Amino acid sequence: MVATSKNSKKRPASSQEGPKTKKVKSGGQPQAVQDKGKKRSRPITQPVKEDSEQSSDGEEVLSHEGEDEEAEFEDGGEQLDEGGDVPMKDPNAARESHKAQRALFEQRRAAKPHSALLSEAKAAWTLARQKNLSRDERKKHIQALMDVVRGKVKDIVFKHDASRIVQTIVKWGGQAERNVVAEELKGRYLDAARNKYSKFLVTKLIRFCPAHRADILREFQGHVLRLLLHREASSVLADAFELHANAYERALLLRDFYGKEASLFSVTVTVGSEEERERTKLGLRGVLEGVEGERKRRVLNAVKENLVTIFNNPDKGAVSHAIVHRALWEYLSAVNDLESEEEQERLRREIFESCQDALAEMVHTKDGSRAVREFISQGTAKDRKHIVKAIKPHVERMCTDDEAQIALFTALDVIDDTKLTSKSLVSEIAAAASALYTSSQGRRSLIYLVAPRTRRHFTPAQIALMAETDAVRSRTSKKDSAVRTEEIRRAASDSLLAWVAEKGAEVSRDTGGSLLICEIMLYAEGDKSAASDTLLKALSSPYPSSDPDLPHPCSLPHTSRIYKTLLQGGHFSHSTKSVERSPYFSASDFATRFVQMVGRDVTVAIAQADGAFIVAALCERLAEEGSKEEKETVKSWFGKAERKKITGKGSAMLLEKLEVL
Repeated sequence: MVATSKNSKKRPASSQEGPKTKKVKSGGQPQAVQDKGKKRSRPITQPVKEDSEQSSDGEEVLSHEGEDEEAEFEDGGEQLDEGGDVPMKDPNAARESHKAQRALFEQRRAAKPHSALLSEAKAAWTLARQKNLSRDERKKHIQALMDVVRGKVKDIVFKHDASRIVQTIVKWGGQAERNVVAEELKGRYLDAARNKYSKFLVTKLIRFCPAHRADILREFQGHVLRLLLHREASSVLADAFELHANAYERALLLRDFYGKEASLFSVTVTVGSEEERERTKLGLRGVLEGVEGERKRRVLNAVKENLVTIFNNPDKGAVSHAIVHRALWEYLSAVNDLESEEEQERLRREIFESCQDALAEMVHTKDGSRAVREFISQGTAKDRKHIVKAIKPHVERMCTDDEAQIALFTALDVIDDTKLTSKSLVSEIAAAASALYTSSQGRRSLIYLVAPRTRRHFTPAQIALMAETDAVRSRTSKKDSAVRTEEIRRAASDSLLAWVAEKGAEVSRDTGGSLLICEIMLYAEGDKSAASDTLLKALSSPYPSSDPDLPHPCSLPHTSRIYKTLLQGGHFSHSTKSVERSPYFSASDFATRFVQMVGRDVTVAIAQADGAFIVAALCERLAEEGSKEEKETVKSWFGKAERKKITGKGSAMLLEKLEVL
């Protein structure tokens, strides 16, 4: 038993240990870390992950060289006797063994290149990287660190520990220090981008050194396609293109997609005059300007072959990058400019067949979404069916992405087979209502099912973007757009109304949720009695509420507005200065249910406080469409004594409407 107990305390070998945890530093309050900047949009095909402790720039805790080697000889000193049961204690032997192994380890470390430099740099780096430093202290330590590595950056940056040291200089240092690092790395950026340690430094220099950015990207020219398919370098190009590069610098990266011929004939454009720089920004359109015949076909064929190479290697991850999507969109735009419709169709078909299984990985970027919408609008019924099948597993994520949801809306606008879209898209969107209503993008996706392109919820820019495919739709779709919209609304209505009937009272308390509830009630088709009862039951609770954490619906301005709008039968239009009644909602039926469910006590109480406008809208609706009994009932609730207590906001309007009853 003694032997077993002692053996159980023995540390496992380093190869059996789990990941080393960070040491938590105690002390004063750390200062806020520098802003990490924008992040690339994630493909909707990838699950949402919480940000890990390790930052995307690779600046986790520095693991010193030889750490694992040290762990290998820290255990030992206990040897079993011949029986294998009782260990023989020999502390002197263990101490001597450790001393010998330590000496061997130090010899190995000293034999490595730049060992003295790295030891000195690590000492300065330990001070410079601390987060709770004042500006002057950090500047002093960064300058000391810079003095150590100056002139040696190109030699040490490919090592895992030295790379992080140089990253600290770029992150916390001034522009002068950053420029020195950028200058020293000239001519080695291609190798640095391919290295799994120094790639983070290249990304930082692209971000923090705009004066050197074009020179860095020029070193990538001629190698862009290979870098996109490289495991380490792919993310460097993706970050540079999507987050940091301007229009001219993006055009430099896109040049490789146009083929060798385009590069040979436009080499002066990359270093020429301002006029030539502006032409470069036009991308493929600028390259094809004034080019006709066989040469134009060769350039387009080169772009297609390069794109197919990317699409044929989906495991490399380049399919999800914005630079590939931009090249695809430029190619499709150039194809649409060809004179022969047969040739347009042939080229479009060839590129579609090469990327049809990867379309779901493109919709999260602006150009990728445009390319997918082009395929949807130009495709045949079979093509559209394949696209719907590809995006169906990711519908909920698409609904919460600004760019991806536009492609989703285009599918609803263009595809004639509404049975297919209802089963594969509409049902998925409606079923996810509880998860979607909490974000503005998700609410837009739900509202689009019943009130597409309404200016109350979609900006003019978004509406114009969705309208880009209308001209093509008129040629490629046979069904009338109004009929298609009605069929989509009908398919979504039952699920949405059932959701309101179940959770409407809770959702209406949310600011954004109240907007969604109002649109569903006004524009969905079907029996709305259960949904109306849910909303009115919440309103009929005693006023004022006895629970301060759960105020009465009338005490919430956004929730109160739902009841007023529903009693009006539609939204007020500032252009016409009148209420635009919805043909799918009966305000008179809602007013009748209001009188029956809310009752006298609550109606009088809210009229004398926060709900004067609601009761005024009720009186107006009853005066126009209510029965004689309903008018008499509500009028009897407000005698002289009750009317004298109506003094709050909206009281004048309410008293005026009561006189009309």
